[in-house]
Amino acid sequence: MVETKVSSKEKRGFYVKMRLLHTKNGRAQEKSCFFKYYKWFLWLSLSLYLFSSYFITNNNPPNKPTSLTKTRVSNAKTILASRALFESTNASHLQESTNDQGLLKDLKIFVYELPPNYNTDWLSNDRCTKHLFASEVAIHRALLNSDVRTFDPYEAHFFFVPVYVSCNFSIINGFPAIGHARTLISSAIQLISSQYPFWNRTQGSDHVFVASHDYGACFHAMEDVAVADGIPGFLKNSIILQTFGVKYKHPCQEVENVLIPPYIPPESVRTTLENFPVTGRRNIFVFFRGKMEVHPKNISGRFYSKRVRTVIWRKFNSDRRFYLRRHRFAGYQSEIVRSVFCLCPLGWAPWSPRLVESVVLGCVPVIIADGIRLPFPSAVNWAEISLTVAERDVDKLGTILEHVAATNLSTIQKNLWDQRNRRALLFHNQVQEGDATWQVLLSLAGKMDRSYESSSRASRVSS
Repeated sequence: MVETKVSSKEKRGFYVKMRLLHTKNGRAQEKSCFFKYYKWFLWLSLSLYLFSSYFITNNNPPNKPTSLTKTRVSNAKTILASRALFESTNASHLQESTNDQGLLKDLKIFVYELPPNYNTDWLSNDRCTKHLFASEVAIHRALLNSDVRTFDPYEAHFFFVPVYVSCNFSIINGFPAIGHARTLISSAIQLISSQYPFWNRTQGSDHVFVASHDYGACFHAMEDVAVADGIPGFLKNSIILQTFGVKYKHPCQEVENVLIPPYIPPESVRTTLENFPVTGRRNIFVFFRGKMEVHPKNISGRFYSKRVRTVIWRKFNSDRRFYLRRHRFAGYQSEIVRSVFCLCPLGWAPWSPRLVESVVLGCVPVIIADGIRLPFPSAVNWAEISLTVAERDVDKLGTILEHVAATNLSTIQKNLWDQRNRRALLFHNQVQEGDATWQVLLSLAGKMDRSYESSSRASRVSS
């Protein structure tokens, strides 16, 4: 063992000493010339490093932002906040958000103040703000508090006509009855066209209405009647926000329209996710709760769901992989959030609220409705978060879903659980960046060519 004694002088400074010990015939070898001067080389390198670090640090701008990935924060709450911010945001999303804000910067919407019998009188029934057609109420409320609202109609690009037509609930079955819708909307148009000049100057092309029920602008729940009646003549020039949309030619969408999702109360979603996290345990493989006819025909003589739900019930009711229930249950969202796949078959119309409920609660939607057009495709990448099964293949559901579960389920779920999807499909009483009303406003901003104000401004510039 070789003991090295360090003098007090050597202890006072930053001391580096390297010693090569080599024993040959029991005698220590003399240090080579290289190692004799090696310590001076280390001194020089270390000094240059410290000087460079000090120079770079002190020449950086004092408020220059630091990457979240390289920041260490000792406070636990700050760590969680930073992590949430980093995980939910990426460069492309920030760029999209900036672009969206630019599109909405100059958008102006005038909201007509109609007598209460056209809208707020219907709110005496609490269901009016919560049922699947309640987007007509939510959009109206959000616009009243929105930055895009203008009180000067002469600077408005669009005019919103707040008429609630889906709050007239049937005393027989409790479902919304919209037989009065055409008359009520016609009356509202007569009122605004007699008191304001804005409808008449464009024949309503820059006026916006909500038609949140089954066949949208046709204002009837049964397709054959809706098609026979067609879109009311007084609405054919306007913009309709409607839940009904298909990829093929259909009389009820032959009007300028924006496809919107059905309404799901955001409060109910929030409560469910507080009790059942979206990434929690999912012990139901395939879920459906709703109307499932035992016979191909219901009592009205019309084929419900084009027999799709009947086939599902008959084929998979005894299959342990399928959790199928025909009766209503108030806590059904707790079943969705525990399910891997949620069936979204057509009913009378191709869409259903299950589309939204599945996405916002993290259950992969299995869409069974040929030719359906889905809302806000620029915000929700449906191809990456859902499955589409042809109506004719419904009896193969078991095989199809087992294959997906064994191959790319985790990828679909990762895409699905992105909170931007949930945000884009939920309406709130105040516009939130990226939410459903925000998406409606973006769609309207893309239709500026229909605006009298935009056309007039363009004419003034060209002249």
